[in-house]
Amino acid sequence: MALRTCSDSKLYEYREFEEKPCKCTCGRAFSDPQCFQNADSTNAGVRTHECQQCGNVFSHPTSPEMFASTVQKLFVCQQCGKAFRSSSYIKIHERTHSGEKPYVCSYCGKAFRQSSHRIRHERTHTGEKPCVCEQCGKTFYSLSDVRKHERIHSGEKPFLCKECGKAFSDSSSLHKHKITHTEEKPYVCRQCGKAFRSCGYLTIHERTHTGEKPYVCNQCGKAFGQSSHCLIHERTHTGEKPYVCKQCGKAFFTLSGRRKHERTHNEEKPFPCNECGEAFSDSSSLHTHKIKHWGEALCM
Repeated sequence: MALRTCSDSKLYEYREFEEKPCKCTCGRAFSDPQCFQNADSTNAGVRTHECQQCGNVFSHPTSPEMFASTVQKLFVCQQCGKAFRSSSYIKIHERTHSGEKPYVCSYCGKAFRQSSHRIRHERTHTGEKPCVCEQCGKTFYSLSDVRKHERIHSGEKPFLCKECGKAFSDSSSLHKHKITHTEEKPYVCRQCGKAFRSCGYLTIHERTHTGEKPYVCNQCGKAFGQSSHCLIHERTHTGEKPYVCKQCGKAFFTLSGRRKHERTHNEEKPFPCNECGEAFSDSSSLHTHKIKHWGEALCM
């Protein structure tokens, strides 16, 4: 393996020089004999599959996809070893280590690591929502937002946890879930000492000290400390209930609301009382029940 240092962006660029006997007419070579079989060596057939890298056409229908999966990750972060396919991606990643946020909102001064994040944020000031869901017509600030929303309609969960196999509709939910597999809590609040598994959780917690509520409802101006809370609140204005019970068709504002309802169908009661063993379908019912025990203890 050859290693080359790029001083401009403090990257390592590496390439694997394993034996690759299968060669494409564009000069690229592959270790897998099924990857990009040369057009001259394929069986007779119509050549309809084009290589997006070199423009050559092949008869094997899976060749383009297989080529994409063989692209090597060339750029490696010196601080944590994470690898990326392009210099632009690693530059964005390196800002998570340095804390650099060069893109500043022209309305409120909030800074971001990526220009796309600043653009999306500025739309919360202007109210612009240019991205539209084709199924229900709901509009969003960014294309990533509408794609995430569309998975509510399709039920698609393409983000899979390698530890336990649980699937998620978006990468942020997967990231939050992954943290549950580790006990490490490296992010510590400077004010109270409470520790968290992720920087995001720490940021949300710190707002309980500062009182900061950066997420504002466009309809009524109510402010929230978390974007998810603002989103749920906005649904009370729009009437949107994207979470639908498959058994009876009843719709809900939140996923937790639907899950709570679904337990009425299957009679699941996952919240047991530690005092008496009685079980409940949701945490709020358990909390109400526990108050009875506290009242009994005070009367004794």
